[in-house]
Amino acid sequence: MDLLWPVSIFLLTVVPLLVGAYILVLRRRRRFAVRFSSLSLIRAAAPQQSRLRRHLPFILFALALVSLIFALARPVTIISVPTNQTTIILSLDVSGSMRFNDIAPSRLAAAEDAAISFIQQQGAQTQIGLVAFSGFGELVQPPTTDQEALTAAIESLTTGRATAIGSGILKAIDAIAQIDPNVVPSTVDGSDTAEPAPPPKGAYVPDIIVLLTDGVSNAGPLPVDAAQQAVNRGIRVYTIGFGTEAGPTNFSQFGQGQGGRQNGGGNQGGNGFGGNQQQGGPGGYGGRRGIDEATLKQVADMTGGAYYAASSAGELNDVFRNLPTYLITKHEVTEISFIFAAIGAALAAGAIVLSLLWHPMG
Repeated sequence: MDLLWPVSIFLLTVVPLLVGAYILVLRRRRRFAVRFSSLSLIRAAAPQQSRLRRHLPFILFALALVSLIFALARPVTIISVPTNQTTIILSLDVSGSMRFNDIAPSRLAAAEDAAISFIQQQGAQTQIGLVAFSGFGELVQPPTTDQEALTAAIESLTTGRATAIGSGILKAIDAIAQIDPNVVPSTVDGSDTAEPAPPPKGAYVPDIIVLLTDGVSNAGPLPVDAAQQAVNRGIRVYTIGFGTEAGPTNFSQFGQGQGGRQNGGGNQGGNGFGGNQQQGGPGGYGGRRGIDEATLKQVADMTGGAYYAASSAGELNDVFRNLPTYLITKHEVTEISFIFAAIGAALAAGAIVLSLLWHPMG
């Protein structure tokens, strides 16, 4: 449960003040009652449940006040609703290090094969889009159910320089925004467009991003900053770190700027990918297995996704096969203020009725 107006909870401080005032009134009445010499006779004559009758109406009234304050804070709950309007954006790293052949025939070729297999396993209603990123991100194929078009787009990928993981996330957000009116396009620093407020915790749109990389971000916006924009839009990001423990050996036989397949090459730096070589080796290579796993895990945790590691073509196929795409649901935010308001009204009514029955006026 989340609260749309959490500031209202500070009104709960009124309750202990009210209890203190009630105790103070009781003490004053007790001092006044001591003046009577026959106090012991009065206590003996009082029924056994007099203490319960004396305090229960006030207790009910205090609980009613608490419930009404929670109603004022506008509590909401998240309801998962199955949906067939799912969009998956594959955001693939095509930096220079993806040409290493520690995973035969190359990392890019293995990633392409796994992505194509993943596409073929999806239902006919699932829309899939393709984003590629090296020094910047580019939408290669807008979301579509045409698996042949997606396969052709993947086979046409070529490599570039540097690794801009954050750009890969932002381009994927924009691809989702094009077809989902509930998703706001990404913003850049200095833009006049304000970021949307994050949805209640646990509320997600039925669209996800699957990001695969083998390196460290060394260009574009910070991955964590881009992930925060995904959080603000309720988009889950599933990250995949792809590379071997031993690290790269040498480039694949397909030359620089070429695709991962013999028939998938193109001009150097195809698809517009390029830019200056930056730190961390070809495409931003460095760290354990050349992957910034800490950042990828943080991105996944922030957005409600998950991080996967793959060090072979077989493991990568298993990762794609086990992605929770079959569990994707639409999360609807339902306000439940009326429940707390009804409980508060019932408790207040009970307090009034009992007070009139047990302590009649006059």
